Amino acid sequence: MEKRKLGNSGLEVSAIGLGCMGMSHAYEPAANKEEMIKLIRSAVERGVTFFDTAEVYGPYVNEELVGEALEPYKGKVVIATKFGVAFEHGQSGDLLMDSTPENIRKSVEGSLKRLRVDSIDLLYQHRVDPGTCTKTLGCSNSRNS
Repeated sequence: MEKRKLGNSGLEVSAIGLGCMGMSHAYEPAANKEEMIKLIRSAVERGVTFFDTAEVYGPYVNEELVGEALEPYKGKVVIATKFGVAFEHGQSGDLLMDSTPENIRKSVEGSLKRLRVDSIDLLYQHRVDPGTCTKTLGCSNSRNS
């Protein structure tokens, strides 16, 4: 499997990555967990080292799935996850954008536990939160900066 440098992070990843969203969220009912763990581990055995997830997928269950599947490969794979969504469990179940420092901290702490890791390889904002998009968050081209 070819490798690529991930930006200027110093991380090296496989040229092909595996986005895991559809394994537990969005397209159909969630797939069988054990089958998805086998699929993720099979990808690693075939040279895939880059995996993408997010706390919003499920919510939370996708990170748990990825964490369980990749736990035996700690230090050999790169996991990307995202922050920036708050869950509103009212009647509509709407997702709200929330990139406040408090929510970022809450997201990171939860992701670390669910992914079973001590650090997150790649963390990025899932959706722009116009209410908190500031230079501090790297949104210098925003109207709110």
